[in-house]
Amino acid sequence: MNSAIPLWRQLMRITGIIMIAVVLASQLLLAENTSGQVLNKRLDLSYNHTDAYTVLRDIEQKTSVNFAFTDHLDLERIIVQDVHFRHERVYDILNFLFENNHIGFEEQSGTIMLYKIQAPGRLIGRITDENHVPLAGATIRIAETGRSYSADAEGKFSINVRRGTYTLEISYLSYQQVRRQVTVEDDQEISLDIVLAEAVGDLDEVVVVGYGVQRKSDITGAVGSVRGETLEKYAVTNVEQALSGRIPGVDVSVNSGQPGGTPRIQIRGATSVSNTNDPLYVVDGVMLNVERLAGSTHSINFIDPSNIESIEVLKDASATAIYGARGANGVVLITTKKGSRDGGHVAYQGYTSFGDVTRRLDLMNADEFLTVEDIAYQNAEKFDPTGFGRGQYEDPLVKRRRFVIGNTLGNPELFDESLAPLYDTDWQDEAFQTTVTQNHNLSFTGGDQNTTFGLFLTYRDEDGAVKGSWLDRYSARFSFESKLKPWLTAGGGINYNKQRERLLEGWTLRSIFQNIPIMPVKYPDGTWADTEIYPGVESPNQQQYAAEDNRLRGTQDILGNIYAMVHFTPKLYWKTMVATNSIRQEMKNYAGKDVPKLSETQGGIASLSALTAETWQFENLLNYQNTFGEAHRLDAILGQSLLTSNRFSNNSTTWGFLDDYYQYNNLGTGSNPRPSGSSASKYSMASFFGRVNYSLHDKYLLTATGRFDGSSKFGKSHRYGFFPSVALGWMVSEENFLKDHRTISNLKLRTSYGLTGNSEIANYQYEAGLGSYAAVFGNSRAVGIGLSGLANSDLKWETNKQFDIGIELSLFNNRLNVEMDLYRRVSTDMLLNRPVPRSSGFATVYQNIGNMGNKGLELALSAYPVQRASFSWRTDLNWSLNRNEVLKLHDGADILLGTAAGSSTGSIIREGLPVNSFLGFVRLGTWSNDEADEAARYNRRPGDIKFQDTNGDGAITTDDQVILGKGLPDGYGSFVNTLTYGNFDLSLDIQFQYGNKVMWEMMAVLEDRTGAYNNMLRSVKNAWTPENQHTVIAQSKPLAVGYDTKNDTHRLKDGSFIRGRNLMLGYNFPSRWISARHIQSLRVYAATQNFFLISDYPGYDPEVSSFSEEFSRGRASYGDYPKPRLFVLGLNITL
Repeated sequence: MNSAIPLWRQLMRITGIIMIAVVLASQLLLAENTSGQVLNKRLDLSYNHTDAYTVLRDIEQKTSVNFAFTDHLDLERIIVQDVHFRHERVYDILNFLFENNHIGFEEQSGTIMLYKIQAPGRLIGRITDENHVPLAGATIRIAETGRSYSADAEGKFSINVRRGTYTLEISYLSYQQVRRQVTVEDDQEISLDIVLAEAVGDLDEVVVVGYGVQRKSDITGAVGSVRGETLEKYAVTNVEQALSGRIPGVDVSVNSGQPGGTPRIQIRGATSVSNTNDPLYVVDGVMLNVERLAGSTHSINFIDPSNIESIEVLKDASATAIYGARGANGVVLITTKKGSRDGGHVAYQGYTSFGDVTRRLDLMNADEFLTVEDIAYQNAEKFDPTGFGRGQYEDPLVKRRRFVIGNTLGNPELFDESLAPLYDTDWQDEAFQTTVTQNHNLSFTGGDQNTTFGLFLTYRDEDGAVKGSWLDRYSARFSFESKLKPWLTAGGGINYNKQRERLLEGWTLRSIFQNIPIMPVKYPDGTWADTEIYPGVESPNQQQYAAEDNRLRGTQDILGNIYAMVHFTPKLYWKTMVATNSIRQEMKNYAGKDVPKLSETQGGIASLSALTAETWQFENLLNYQNTFGEAHRLDAILGQSLLTSNRFSNNSTTWGFLDDYYQYNNLGTGSNPRPSGSSASKYSMASFFGRVNYSLHDKYLLTATGRFDGSSKFGKSHRYGFFPSVALGWMVSEENFLKDHRTISNLKLRTSYGLTGNSEIANYQYEAGLGSYAAVFGNSRAVGIGLSGLANSDLKWETNKQFDIGIELSLFNNRLNVEMDLYRRVSTDMLLNRPVPRSSGFATVYQNIGNMGNKGLELALSAYPVQRASFSWRTDLNWSLNRNEVLKLHDGADILLGTAAGSSTGSIIREGLPVNSFLGFVRLGTWSNDEADEAARYNRRPGDIKFQDTNGDGAITTDDQVILGKGLPDGYGSFVNTLTYGNFDLSLDIQFQYGNKVMWEMMAVLEDRTGAYNNMLRSVKNAWTPENQHTVIAQSKPLAVGYDTKNDTHRLKDGSFIRGRNLMLGYNFPSRWISARHIQSLRVYAATQNFFLISDYPGYDPEVSSFSEEFSRGRASYGDYPKPRLFVLGLNITL
């Protein structure tokens, strides 16, 4: 494992050298003039109607500056009108004279040399439809550079280019793309008139698939795509957010608003209970580490969306089988931006956002809190007459007198002489702040017809909505490709990310709503208020925790690859690649010696932990493409892959510090070191794969795929597996009976069936595990080694069998497009812990004993209701339905999982139910006075919660639990409208989800647990009283009397919602305005995100889960980080 660190250091050095070299190269490429000592001299000059030749001679006479130039510069024709230079540099004076006259200058040995600058070529033109109506906003893309430009309101464009031959791709929504090749010389202007015909589909669009690309018309699998142009219009943090609502069948849950918060993605539902449900991410052909790190972070989170060219999501077996044992959960392919072929370009994309938490919990103020405390005391005798008679409950009025102004007990002053509270703290106001986020991306790209390179730099600084949390991230990516020989191409890239975060512990978040309002944040003398000093309270000072519980997480991620392609013939090439993904993550924690409840009794706690994960990937790929006659087209690949992964972690903790100076920087200063720990693991996977795509007359399509994988994670008897798939497609619209149909532009039917696997289990699961055990003998601690788990050599990967049928339909010249998929997926051999006899010495053994099914419908609809020259309207609807069912468990036995807040029930895995099902009690209301006798039979009193006796046995036990609901939604999707008017564009993005439940665990402490333990929801004012007996909220009583902790129908809330995800107004400056300033494109925009939420969910946000790392526990909320509403201002510019 020690070799990981030297490798990391070497990669760092290489990255630094590459960055320096490219920056220097980019400066040369951009031909920036530099100012020497002569050019920096400052002068005071004035001229009126004077030619440039006279100005230069005047400067020579007044200074020691010498000029050298030839007569062909024709300086006499350059006339200066009424200009005054005051203490200006010679450089600035010359720049003023010659900036727009194609004359350059540079200093050589004290002499300033003037020379003629060749003016760039210019492409001008106008884009119209067949009726000569201008197409405002039409896109002109130069294929060789990858740059795009927009036509103005009159359909006109003007583009400066260097000398060369270029391929122009002119496109507009609902119109056929036109390609023109032009050759431009220096100082030459070429005029083009482009006429676009209405489109008949985008079937020639190229889509990235596993180990290659295909025309969209040739694809037989279910593949969704998002283009980089779309991502540039949204201020998103990571790839998962960029995918949210974009592709049907892709469920993205943004569980937290914390800076760097990691969303969770499921593609076509859940496939596993005990293994990951995350898809496989592949970036430029490099497979990322599947495992999530601390805080659920993942390597994919460090890819800046502004650097992405396209994202493809592979959903069915035909598309994912090429990845075999790693493709069960779907595959996300990411293609990043590369260099350009027309020299140098500089681009900047940046935005600043401001946010605030607008959705708050309806908590009690100081007077309301004290009123409930009084009522609870008054009810103490009813619920605990014995304890009340013994004086176990103190009168709140007596208690408060000990905290009045001027008390002699040394207690803080919380009440005035009339016992009115001195403070009324809104802890949500104290905890939340206005967030400020900056994201800046700067790219340098360049090259020629044989070589391209790109350098992409990103910086992100984000303050959290909750005080004390923040994130900053630095990223650098370099890519290159060079055609070394006509038959040999080499390239590669490296991506380095460094991220730092300050995190908040669970108590820090929960205390936002648990801290009582009668306590201040700080006392008048500036010291932290001890929020637990008021008798009966157990909730530490939220602001003190946020300030003094210091939790820092640092992550460094390296992703790199190099490759070579050898073209044996124009139809056959071989590609070989070596890639790595290396991650190092460190956690540094220190809780100050005076932080109550957390580290006060230990005298401060410091800990350090580190994780290193390193993956190497070696691949060889042979690709053959050929067309036989006019009818047959063949595309075949054959490949080999080898992957190795190493992981090492260690941790150390100590406490007992004299002061807070050293913190985690010197654990040796702690007086009580705890036992340290470390672990190491590795695995390898060897694979062979192939795929054949065959097309007959461009109408009948066949795709056959197979992958053979072998993984060291499994025993010898099940180490290897084969994952095949087959798919068929029929381009019905190419048949003679539909080819010239006036309504149907495109109609394709496709179907597929195949197998994929899920091999992402922990290492060594099939072997008997060893663990350390400790015992104390006298004053000595003895440590031994023993078995920690049973062996199972028959362990194998989970397998998915998936059937898919799809239809793609375009109507009215592509004005209405519909894509629909129906699928059925069965996950077999699910890995679960099966109970074993206690005599074995263990409780469970890991085995393949479960099956689970998903079936669903996906619908993607895009339409162009209005398509005119000056105004267009596009609408997109994505809608997904999924039904999940657990088909088989060992002996049909349920698997129960607990949740938070001491609840006695939680989620359940049961045959015949969705995997995210909630088990609990039915709350009927509260017992009334008329039901006192019946309540007594259940050991309850009037005012207690009344639960349903499901089995009628006269007792409320776990046998009375029923299925309450499920955490998986019935459906989800998005509705996006984009309107363009001239150079303005407006987009509205609405997200929706329905049919799922969220267990709102916070009700256990905010409503069911009354008294003075913590603050409460205002709904407690509707608690049971003799005058208000028809309520579901129990009568208020002291905490010591007890309260119900059962998850029930009252705590389970509807998780459905409609969210305003993004509203954006943008303006693209016309090329005629900016081209003269050497600007290729300029866009400014303003947006608001998360700007409304319609939901019956009473918490901060229904799209939440406090247990995001434990999928089977469902969606449950207990002290979550709220998501803010954001206002965004952004700028995109390309030079």
